[in-house]
Amino acid sequence: MSDGPGQAGDAGGADDAARAEDAGRADGSSGGETLGGRDALLARAVRLRESGHREEARTLLLTLSERCPDDAEVAYQTAWVHDTLGLEAEALPHYVRAIQLPGLSDDDRRGALLGLGSTYRILGKYPEAVATLRDASAEYPDDGALRAFLAMALYNTGRSRDAMEILLHQLATTSQDPEIARYRPAIEHYATDLDATV
Repeated sequence: MSDGPGQAGDAGGADDAARAEDAGRADGSSGGETLGGRDALLARAVRLRESGHREEARTLLLTLSERCPDDAEVAYQTAWVHDTLGLEAEALPHYVRAIQLPGLSDDDRRGALLGLGSTYRILGKYPEAVATLRDASAEYPDDGALRAFLAMALYNTGRSRDAMEILLHQLATTSQDPEIARYRPAIEHYATDLDATV
């Protein structure tokens, strides 16, 4: 199963559902019935995924994807639900479409980029994983999760040294462990050249 956004839990799903329902109300519709029920159906699919009814969510999202092929949010949610079901190959084209289309929120774009890079990695498409996650890390330099997944992909391409450098820098700059903080300068120094000797 991929390490995509669904694997981190569905904590963000409630926000997704709320956004979908709020969008419907903002358009003056009742119960999110804009675009022929798109908002209400998307919110329902998110709730189904959150509650563990992933196959039902998948069926609903595939129907929505056919109806709304140019909808980035629908594409992202469709990719996500396939990811949680271990259907990475089926998730891939939906992730790609979600990234290429306009309309994702900033948080959803981060999630889609991580999901796409992770899905490439789990499918053995390591160069694509590295390229996706490197670009995503440059776009969102404060996102430690993207850098961690980039390190995994680099390892898979045989670039263990680069992977270790990223992870050691991440550890040194984010750990709350007082002993790690104590040795932060040394960790950051050696991270750039693990083979250095005296």
